[in-house]
Amino acid sequence: MLNPKYQKVFVTGGTGFIGAHLVRLLLQQGYTVKALVRSSSNLENLRGLEVEIVKGDLNDPNLWRQMVGCQYLFHVAAHYSLWQADRELLYRHNVQGTRNVLTAASKADIERTVYTSSVAAIGVGSPGEVVNETHQSPLEKLVGNYKKSKFLAEQIAMEAANSGQEVVIVNPSSPIGSLDIKPTPTGDIILRFLQRQMPFYLDTGLNFIDVRDVAWGHLLALQHGKSGDRYILGHQNLSLKQLLEQLADITGLLAPQRTVPPWLPLSVAWVDEKILAALGKSPSVPLDGVRMAKQPMYYDAAKAVRELGLPQSSLKAALKDAVDWFVAQGYVK
Repeated sequence: MLNPKYQKVFVTGGTGFIGAHLVRLLLQQGYTVKALVRSSSNLENLRGLEVEIVKGDLNDPNLWRQMVGCQYLFHVAAHYSLWQADRELLYRHNVQGTRNVLTAASKADIERTVYTSSVAAIGVGSPGEVVNETHQSPLEKLVGNYKKSKFLAEQIAMEAANSGQEVVIVNPSSPIGSLDIKPTPTGDIILRFLQRQMPFYLDTGLNFIDVRDVAWGHLLALQHGKSGDRYILGHQNLSLKQLLEQLADITGLLAPQRTVPPWLPLSVAWVDEKILAALGKSPSVPLDGVRMAKQPMYYDAAKAVRELGLPQSSLKAALKDAVDWFVAQGYVK
């Protein structure tokens, strides 16, 4: 790689949780950053940064013109939703958008692309099984349109790599930290814990990682990743109970002590999406989200640690960063 100060990077999704940390890391490492944002985007996560901002859409056929002059692309942007009503949006942004972005990159002579997929695209193994990049759940076994859309988008990235385009795929697990502006599902768990809105918990589990390590994983994938390969950006597998106990240690608040059987939130979610939503009321519990949570989603990030040098920072420190940020930003009432 050449000296970063002579290199310009195009980033989609820079206003989001992972993207905002990636933009900061790129700037710290001496890269020049050009960020694509939607006209409706909240730009708070890019405030005060020396970033060239361009407004546009992932499906713009002339997107390649914005990329001209950049050497590298990080395609981080994606639409995240577990609501079944958002099916069309998910496929338009995640699948069609990825195809258009990679076509634009090829047309603009981008030298190398890092595509942000998700462990959601990999799926899960048997209950409690820890899986790596070699695992792949069949499309029909992936729960919900978000997971399916990320799988299909990843296939497009692999097809581009197989056609000779330099594309490295990264699959973040559940990041934790500051700048979780939306917030993400993991951030929502932390926030509901802080707001004392979690009297019970589901007996499930996830793989967690400091969001700053995810940002480093992207840059290391650009520098050392193999085109066409995918790399899980994760760290520690924890049950939801273990995560809540760590939050209790950090905050001094009591962790919920009782589990709730899966049928109960499934029933609530079904009523929410199938009945209340049809009556024009805003649903609060996504059916696909509950279905996903019925089984722990555990992953092995050894390949990214070994081949990329992915950092494995303290999750407790990341949790404290998230707690402090949510409190400082006024999310906790």
